[in-house]
Amino acid sequence: MGKHNFRYFFHEGISNMFSHGFMSFAAIGITVACLLIMGTFTLVAVNADQQLKDMEKDNEMLAYVDDSYTTEQARMLQKEIEAQPNVASATFITKEEAMKEFQQKYADETLFQDLDPAILRDRYAIKTVDIQLTGKTKAAVEKIGGIASVTAYEEISDGLITVRNIATVVCMTLIVILLIVSVFIISNTIKLTTFDRREEIAIMRMVGATNSFIRWPFVYEGFMLGFTGAVIAFLLQWTLYEAVARGVESSDTLQLISVVDFGQLWVPVAATFLIAGIVIGVGGSLSAIRRFLQV
Repeated sequence: MGKHNFRYFFHEGISNMFSHGFMSFAAIGITVACLLIMGTFTLVAVNADQQLKDMEKDNEMLAYVDDSYTTEQARMLQKEIEAQPNVASATFITKEEAMKEFQQKYADETLFQDLDPAILRDRYAIKTVDIQLTGKTKAAVEKIGGIASVTAYEEISDGLITVRNIATVVCMTLIVILLIVSVFIISNTIKLTTFDRREEIAIMRMVGATNSFIRWPFVYEGFMLGFTGAVIAFLLQWTLYEAVARGVESSDTLQLISVVDFGQLWVPVAATFLIAGIVIGVGGSLSAIRRFLQV
């Protein structure tokens, strides 16, 4: 493609976009709406996954040592526990440390402040590598001699896994559906602008213009529509995300929820929006012009 042809096609694409103001505005608006919806669901999925990972890190099981074991004997179990599959770490907690933590947790309850640590057991706080294997890990630790019982809260683990799986499936499904719908809508929107110029296309064909020569201005128009929509959608997504993040941070009822800093996400979000916008715009243009170039 020559330098002069490039200038001509680019100029024609921009001129066409502005000469059909309402239709161009509609195409950009639809692109922005679709990208914004897809981006929002994707960011929700990313934050949900990060939240679950954080909760997984805090998820632990407690292995209680048999009362007949001395503190020294109880400490000797640590290597055997850490050698079990899926055990990331095992932290030994004495009766006294457990009682101190209990009293701090219920500092307002004076009844609990004078309890004898002897009523508690030495224990191990065990963190796992894979939360999905909590049940198997619990069974393995219970078989160790000197371990009286293990509390694993498997219901919480199963709940976290279920939430993560459902969130992933729902978000991926919505993204695929919205992408297909957005391409279809953009294609039909640009078809309307192409149909409005059918006489112009017919004249160009009559004077011997090649299909490529006729197609390129529409490709540039689609590119500019997609690019413009992607930029606007990104700026709106950024603004919306920051507003929600500030709202969550300032809320007293949502303190357990942490929002990933947009500074960590803006590069992949911008790249995805740009690629998706251009693909939608150019793809819609090529699909729209195809029928008018058929002999």
